[in-house]
Amino acid sequence: MLVGTATLLAENGIDTAGSESISADLAAAGKTPLLAAVDGNPAGVLAVADTVKDDSIAAIAALRKLGLQVVMITGDNARTAAAIARQVGVSRVLAEVLPEHKASEIRRLQAEGRRVGMVGDGINDAPALAQADVGLAIGTGTDVAIEAADIILISGSLAGVVTAIRLSRATMRNIRQNLFFALIYNAIGIPLAAGVLYPLLGCDSPNDRCRAMALSSLSVVGNANRLRRSHVQPLPLTETPAIEPRVEIDGAQQERISGKA
Repeated sequence: MLVGTATLLAENGIDTAGSESISADLAAAGKTPLLAAVDGNPAGVLAVADTVKDDSIAAIAALRKLGLQVVMITGDNARTAAAIARQVGVSRVLAEVLPEHKASEIRRLQAEGRRVGMVGDGINDAPALAQADVGLAIGTGTDVAIEAADIILISGSLAGVVTAIRLSRATMRNIRQNLFFALIYNAIGIPLAAGVLYPLLGCDSPNDRCRAMALSSLSVVGNANRLRRSHVQPLPLTETPAIEPRVEIDGAQQERISGKA
């Protein structure tokens, strides 16, 4: 008995033409068709499917709102991948990607001039997580993926990806603000400490300069402390946008998979 994809059965000399219509219908519904053969003869068609996480649609919509492009990398066939992408609102799909090619697909995206964040949870995702500019591992995933990642989403919710990006952007804004405050203080304080106003005011107390330095440090620390008030915002309920995904097969020529294919 042999169970696997149509490609596997064809490689073993088994004719799968009779099951193509059923397989196409299952794939269009977002399921992965598996063919079974007994003694070299087709015996049936099985279907398996992943359950879409409850917060996937809202998380992807939030990422798009943040100005990010969401790309799905999967080993599923093109029709199945396109159907799932429509369900969750993903606009670009890299389908039929072999496990050992995932890191290559990340490099290809980086070669397009993109900074890539990879979210994964399986052993096969580890090389891609390591290759990405930022690797995010689902906390409920494998230890290998967790070790390869830069960020671990403990809850296993995709909302954590949105929270991590929002917090990182808030942190960078805070750093820039503190640099601005420090530069302004030094631009004003250093000339004053050098005594440029002494001829006009006739006084230049070192104690005043020390107090000004302490005040500058307090302002920077106080501004940084605002990050402690950051809270995880619940993702709003949203409808799946009507997006026709662009599907690429393992880095090959791009093609569109219609809903009736």
